[in-house]
Amino acid sequence: MSSQQENITVPPVSSDSACITARNLNVGYAKEVVVANINFELVPGEAFALIGTNGSGKSTLLKTIVGLLPPMGGHLSIFGAPPGNNHRRVAYLGQFHHSGFVLPIRAVDVVRMGRFPSHGLWQRMTREDDEIVHNAMHTMGIEELADTPLISMSGGQLQRTYLAQVLAHQADLLVMDEPTSGLDAGGRELYLHAINDELCRGASVLMATHDIQEEAALCHQVMLLARKVVAIGAPADVITPEALLETFGIIISGEQKLHALECKHGHDGHLGHKHENSRAIKFKQ
Repeated sequence: MSSQQENITVPPVSSDSACITARNLNVGYAKEVVVANINFELVPGEAFALIGTNGSGKSTLLKTIVGLLPPMGGHLSIFGAPPGNNHRRVAYLGQFHHSGFVLPIRAVDVVRMGRFPSHGLWQRMTREDDEIVHNAMHTMGIEELADTPLISMSGGQLQRTYLAQVLAHQADLLVMDEPTSGLDAGGRELYLHAINDELCRGASVLMATHDIQEEAALCHQVMLLARKVVAIGAPADVITPEALLETFGIIISGEQKLHALECKHGHDGHLGHKHENSRAIKFKQ
């Protein structure tokens, strides 16, 4: 049975531990409230998915959290501060990217931008920065495309590049709008491994997605949006035929199977194998 938003007992604010704290939050733009009365927390090491149709309020909520839109009411804090005050700790991936079609920049240039919040726009890249950029590109399988102009890349290659930029940020909170858009099966697998590693190191992930089985059902929390909060809670409680019917207007059939990856501390670094010193999380390949 789904957890309806209006029936939730709102816990006290715990900004000392929460990455995101929203209390009776209203979000919107142009003086129009798109979604009202949003209440949730995201803590370190957990993944949170927003599910809904286009226009349901997912992107509006994400933009408000990263400070691109002002809250229209209620309380919102990011690491205990107002949105937009933690650029070093928050990495954001939006839906649309225009830089590659305005400037003749290469893939490696885009990924290097992920390091700017850590040391400023005009400071020289250090050897450590270069290593972080290389590792991020390797993680997303694009190291061989480092010198390729963005204008020459496919949609999937572009998405991998911007995901590598997010990884290079090494942020405490990753906020992503449709992160697997345009990715092929190989890219999705690399992405899921990368996000699992981010969660294992203690980062938190907030994503908007249409992918219920491969992404949303594997997160710790899910919020269903339809210009209102339809339901919020653990995937097994929220992703139900009744809640999905209210969210999408259709019944989505098929058994939801929840699995878990293990945060490995062994020498091989492979995902999906148990280890006596591992801790389980609800995000899996």
